[in-house]
Amino acid sequence: MSSTKTNSFIWYVAITLIAALLFIPFLGAVHLFDWDEINFAECAREMIVTHNYSRVQINFQPFWEKPPLFIWLQVLSMKLFGVNEFAARFPDAMCGILTLNIIYYFGRKYNNHHFGLLWTICYGASFLPFLYFKSGIIDPWFNLFIFLSICFILQWFNNNTRKANVNALYAGLFAGLAVLTKGPVAILIIGLTFLVSWIRLRFNPFNNLKNVLLFILVFLGSGLSWFLFEIISGNFEIVKEFIVYQGRLFSTHDSDHEGFFLYHFLILLVGCFPASVFFIPSHTKHLSDTPFQVYAKKWMLSLFWVVLILFTIVQTKIAHYSSMCYFPLTYLAAYIYKIFYSEKRLPKIITVLGLCLIVVLGITFTTVGLIDYFIPTIVKSNLIDDEFAVACIQTPVKWNGFEWLIGVLFLLFSVYFFINLLKNKKNIYGLFITSLVSIWMVTMFIVPKIEPYSQGPAIEFYESLKGKDCYVETIGFKSYAQFFYTNKQPKQNPPAMLTYIKKQEEALTKAHYSGPISFNILSSTWLLEENIDKPTYFVAKIADVESIKKNYPNLIELYKKGGFVFYKRLPKQ
Repeated sequence: MSSTKTNSFIWYVAITLIAALLFIPFLGAVHLFDWDEINFAECAREMIVTHNYSRVQINFQPFWEKPPLFIWLQVLSMKLFGVNEFAARFPDAMCGILTLNIIYYFGRKYNNHHFGLLWTICYGASFLPFLYFKSGIIDPWFNLFIFLSICFILQWFNNNTRKANVNALYAGLFAGLAVLTKGPVAILIIGLTFLVSWIRLRFNPFNNLKNVLLFILVFLGSGLSWFLFEIISGNFEIVKEFIVYQGRLFSTHDSDHEGFFLYHFLILLVGCFPASVFFIPSHTKHLSDTPFQVYAKKWMLSLFWVVLILFTIVQTKIAHYSSMCYFPLTYLAAYIYKIFYSEKRLPKIITVLGLCLIVVLGITFTTVGLIDYFIPTIVKSNLIDDEFAVACIQTPVKWNGFEWLIGVLFLLFSVYFFINLLKNKKNIYGLFITSLVSIWMVTMFIVPKIEPYSQGPAIEFYESLKGKDCYVETIGFKSYAQFFYTNKQPKQNPPAMLTYIKKQEEALTKAHYSGPISFNILSSTWLLEENIDKPTYFVAKIADVESIKKNYPNLIELYKKGGFVFYKRLPKQ
């Protein structure tokens, strides 16, 4: 083995070990968060319970919003570690390890070792990218597959003869896996990125149409395999509902996920610190770039702006919708090393912006660490005009008392390293290490304290009913936690309920109702109004108490805790 290969192998091992130490420990220390984390974990649990691994289900009913690939990964993890929070998040931790190695590989290939290493650090040490690998959501794998597909397309069209067929094959495979992970938005992102890059490259011709056909065949074989299986199995309705849902996702907003027009710009600027600061000056041309580096940079810029503009247009605003931007953003941020080594100064606007972000984030972390001291003042001041939120922050939570130091130390070290960047270029590593250590400490010491405020009393209530012969549902808000944390079984959707729901669905169809028909809403209505055969428990938000008293006087209030109210309904004797 040559010394170059030996050195690269050592770096891959080092990246793997460091990433494993960062992403794997304490994955199960915090309950899964509603909706997305619990949603996907519950889909995996129901696959295991029903032994039906081809169909994605929620509440043991078809769930057409997502394809199954990520759910299968969670199933494998749960088979290894049990049905728990650690198992639900473990696939994303593994994705983090794989992603950082892949970033180093392409960074080294497209530029050099130093660039690959800095790109890896930019990605792994920025706030949101780090947090996503500690989560249990689909996007880390979805983004990785899209990124891999675009990298192989990039290589394929850079040289239409040398290994073009291999690049086309891999590009099609990963595009298909991305569709199988989250849906057709993957091919939309890939297609638009290709189109924009192709235009920017002045319609660079490609000669071998056989490779285009190869890409299409491999993509169809991998990406449509599950959809075709469902159609052949007689489940065309699921595929149809999936397609309708995807269209609705782009044309309308979710009432719980609205946001202002520049929502994703702000999310990326703040959430991807420190990389986001260095992304801005990277748009300038660098004379030292080779033709291929200029070419690759154009593709990365195309990917970034396609994703950002696309999800700015989409009505529903959720932070992880723009997470595909993390790859090109951090790639371009790694170009900062060329600015430093060319002895250029950072533009003053970047210095000011960086220091402002450091101050904002430092104050935020410090304030959150002191939140327990501020709660009485906040409640008395009536600053929060939301009864549920006010009640939630009054949930009893035991803080250690030192959490505020995380923000102070972040602020001091970040300011020191940032203002000394031009004196010693190695200070950039100090800045990223400060960011990495800070966000790791936030996940260790602050997130476990914040989670009880948002959902702790409800999760505690569900867990107390685990394994009991009863029904559990929510009133007035959407949740998946009652299924996962009570370990709901298929038999807990009784025939009488299913018959009632079927009649209601038929009535809505006859009335030409065109919107989505929610099984969970109809099942909740049955539990509230019809004859039940066993005790039924409900969780509601405190703001709905008066409405519930008026509409459902047969409910027995058990207690209030945090922002939640807990009820019981008994069957008629």
